[in-house]
Amino acid sequence: MVARDQAPVAVFLNTLGAVASVRKLVAFYVEQHNCHLPHSAFKGQTPDEMHLGTGDDVPKQLEAAKLAARQLRLKTNREINCQMCVQSTAAS
Repeated sequence: MVARDQAPVAVFLNTLGAVASVRKLVAFYVEQHNCHLPHSAFKGQTPDEMHLGTGDDVPKQLEAAKLAARQLRLKTNREINCQMCVQSTAAS
């Protein structure tokens, strides 16, 4: 059995055996966090977009996509479940 303090540390299946590998992985995770992962606190913008001021239109795009998805979902559900809705939509 390996003693707890002798076991290699693993982060997301990467063994951290040297300082260089730790630095490389930390740099990767920080870059992903700041440049690619949207944050709800920033209304869907990444930290970089907030800091650089390049994501001002992101909340508007997300809201438009949300509304379009909702309208499509309603239309699809009505077509599947309600012949009355299909008839009234076709008439208008």
